[in-house]
Amino acid sequence: MKYLELSKIYADLEENPSRLKKIEILSEFLKKMKEEKDKETIYLLKGKIFPDYDERKIGISDQLAIQAISKSTGANKEEIIKKWKEIGDLGKVAYEISLKKKQVTLGSRSLTTQKVLENLRKLPELEGKGTVGKKLSLVTELLTSASPLESLYLIRTLIGDLRIGVLENTIRDAISKAFFNGRENSKEVQEAIDKSNDIVKVFNSAKKGKLKELEKISLEVGKPIKAMLANKVATIKEGFKAVGSPAAIENKYDGFRLIIHKKDKEIKLFTRRLEEVSKQFPEVVDYINKYVKGKEFILDSEAVGFDSKTKEYQPFQNISQRIRRKYDIEELQKKLPVEINVFDVLYHNGKSLMDEPFKKRSEIVSRIIINKPYKIIRAKQIITDNEKKAEEFYKKALSDNQEGIMMKNLAAPYQPGRRVGNMIKIKPEEKDLDLVITGAEYGAGKSSGWMSSFILSCRDEKGNFLEIGKMGTGIKEKENEKNENNMTFAELTKMLKPYVIKESGKEVKIKPKIVISVTYQEIQRSPNYKSGFALRFPAFVALRPDRKPNDISTLKEVEEDYKKQKRNWQYG
Repeated sequence: MKYLELSKIYADLEENPSRLKKIEILSEFLKKMKEEKDKETIYLLKGKIFPDYDERKIGISDQLAIQAISKSTGANKEEIIKKWKEIGDLGKVAYEISLKKKQVTLGSRSLTTQKVLENLRKLPELEGKGTVGKKLSLVTELLTSASPLESLYLIRTLIGDLRIGVLENTIRDAISKAFFNGRENSKEVQEAIDKSNDIVKVFNSAKKGKLKELEKISLEVGKPIKAMLANKVATIKEGFKAVGSPAAIENKYDGFRLIIHKKDKEIKLFTRRLEEVSKQFPEVVDYINKYVKGKEFILDSEAVGFDSKTKEYQPFQNISQRIRRKYDIEELQKKLPVEINVFDVLYHNGKSLMDEPFKKRSEIVSRIIINKPYKIIRAKQIITDNEKKAEEFYKKALSDNQEGIMMKNLAAPYQPGRRVGNMIKIKPEEKDLDLVITGAEYGAGKSSGWMSSFILSCRDEKGNFLEIGKMGTGIKEKENEKNENNMTFAELTKMLKPYVIKESGKEVKIKPKIVISVTYQEIQRSPNYKSGFALRFPAFVALRPDRKPNDISTLKEVEEDYKKQKRNWQYG
């Protein structure tokens, strides 16, 4: 398929904000994709080059993209950077500069989606001396052959900023419309996506037009899948109302999600972001080998840090650095040990358990885990319909330095990657959200040189990031300053600088990449932010390297918190 054809689809999708129109555009496009060699073009519709389960990334920085634009067009880098600061979209910069090119390079040729994928898939494999030059050569080759429209979307794809408003659920519904007679219920397609984490595999089965083909898709041990997510409520009474009674009640651990895969002797550990962290947690691999029964399985768990001397559980921010650490693993392992709390099983010894009721999956967990405190244990749980007993369990969880409790519907299946009503979380009244930083302002005086005020955003159901407030507290000015959080303004500034996409005086616009947890006093209506809301006194709590920008709190959640807050004012 010619890349220009795909670029025109991108443009059509970008120009039509209506989700229904996007589904219509995509469904017609998918129907025409009959050639086997074109199937992987679907990855490009998501701005990716591999399936979701594959953690390899394109890995092109804004600066390298600027060099490639310069090399392919002859424009100087200063001109490109100036335009970028004015427009805030490097893809549009490439488009405008390409329009001004006096002539197409003699060696240029018509681009295909296969050629684009071929070149981009070489990028993650490059390592060592001369890597930057090799990457630049591969990207420049594509841009040299690209039309202005193709340049626009090539650059956006390279830097992970496609801007066409297409999420997985849009492609899901387009597949359903294209191959199942406009079927509105996309449940079967979603289940196939959940099991495979590979939209191309689902497309291949769906285009045969038979639901039975989708049912053949199953979980594969070793390929990460998205974790099931929880909604939140304020009280245990609300919890029982949401999930039914009796319910399973478990600790809500102050750690990070760890999905554990074992196939024979091979063990892989994945975070909620689908990143493999097996090398970062060698002791966990050892625990799985010794204390979990079964040759082949997928477990859902939470890794919780604890103090090796006092055995007290530690907050997430204390162990978050272990996720990112690639070296000196043994030293950090001793300093920041973790305990694995297993609460679900998705697959065991040749059988998928996703469609089994939670009660049965929970019983299997109890049978296969050999409890070894401070190594690996079955998550603490009671099953009850008694609010008093549930309240006692909740208080005990908090006294053990955990975040709160989970309440789960005993009959519910496992539904990856979605916030579902059959699993909810309850935490103390302190209000918190996971948000992404989308802007900042440099400080003055003693804060000069640092970003000291940060714009926070939630997201809507279309994947747009909407500003919701400005944060400047909870972060240390100096490394040795006493503060329960470990982050300094200098560190956060260094982390954000590579993602700056536009500057205006002291203000900068930032690509949504860095996710953080914040607390706040209350939510207010506000016309000043795109979300329509503003956080009052937001404060930094922790970096969330285990979460992607698409995992952050949604506008719907913010609205629900706002409504609950109003009810509390009226009746509290």
